[in-house]
Amino acid sequence: MYKLDLPLDPKEVSAIERRRNKEQQRQSRIFNAKVRTIGVDLPALEKQVEERKINESTEKARDEAFDADRVQYDKIAQMLEQKEQEVARNLDQAVQEFREKYQQPETRREFDIYDPEGLKKDRPARVCDDDPRCGPASLQKFAGEDLSEKERKKLQVEMTKKYLSEQKAERQREQAQKKYADNLDYKKRVELDERAQYLSLMEEECRKAIDMATTNFNQALALEAEERKKLLKQQEQNNNFAEIYNNLTGDILTEDPAVAISCLSPQRVLPDRWKGMTPEQLRVIWDAQEKQRQEKQRLIEEEKQRDSEWDKQRMLAARAAMTMEQQEEELNKNMRKRLDSYNQQLSREQQAHLRYLEKDVYTNNPTAHYHTQFNTTSR
Repeated sequence: MYKLDLPLDPKEVSAIERRRNKEQQRQSRIFNAKVRTIGVDLPALEKQVEERKINESTEKARDEAFDADRVQYDKIAQMLEQKEQEVARNLDQAVQEFREKYQQPETRREFDIYDPEGLKKDRPARVCDDDPRCGPASLQKFAGEDLSEKERKKLQVEMTKKYLSEQKAERQREQAQKKYADNLDYKKRVELDERAQYLSLMEEECRKAIDMATTNFNQALALEAEERKKLLKQQEQNNNFAEIYNNLTGDILTEDPAVAISCLSPQRVLPDRWKGMTPEQLRVIWDAQEKQRQEKQRLIEEEKQRDSEWDKQRMLAARAAMTMEQQEEELNKNMRKRLDSYNQQLSREQQAHLRYLEKDVYTNNPTAHYHTQFNTTSR
């Protein structure tokens, strides 16, 4: 008996395993459409790398330009903000200086009411600096005690009277100023009215003077125009009389044909002196017109004859075209009949061939196992 369970050569096993791994790797590369490549287009890759570098450099330059602009704009914004803050600070400082200089709390009338140093400035109710009975523990004023009520009320009444008198004087002064202003306004209006009346009178007088001057000027122009019309009419009458006399005594009304001959050529005439053509000239023109009429009549007859010939030719061509169309229709009809019979024959043959394929040729239909044998290797 043959011994079939001999151990395989490790080198052969490793070679088989290596080829199997390479085949799997090749299949993974080839069967995967995303990573499959057939050759490498080095110029295209180099061009892509170059374009990418150019795009990166362009993007970098643009970013640097944007960064520079951004830094410049930030500096401008900071400068503007600093300037605005400085202006606001100067304005606040000026306001504070004005308040410290012209709006001190001590300058107010009611400052004594809410003076924080009022109690320190106030003297005690009973001054006993030299009284030996007032020791260090002696109380001079108690909370809620108002020993200077009478003086305070009296002072308040005096201040109220003073304020009322100042308000009254201020009101009287304002009324006096208002009255003075009203008086000035009234005087100004009166002055303006008087000036307007004076200007209106002056304007009326000036208008009357202008109207009178215009009327006189128009009358003078009318007289001058009437005189000019009389002179023109007289001159026109004189010219008309002279023209009538010249026409009566001239060659125009004498019916002399020699006066119509031009000095440039005997064949030319003067239109303003021409009295008409002679009978011989008229006869020559009539003969020429008769010849033209006969020639035109001959041309009309020839055109009619030519048109009739063209009509005959068109009728013959139309009849021939109709005959050819009928023949063409017959040929097309016969061709369609032959084509229909040929198509029917082809249809019968195709159906017989399909039946033959279905019954005799395509008897062994492929199964799913048949398709699994494809694309199993990369070779």
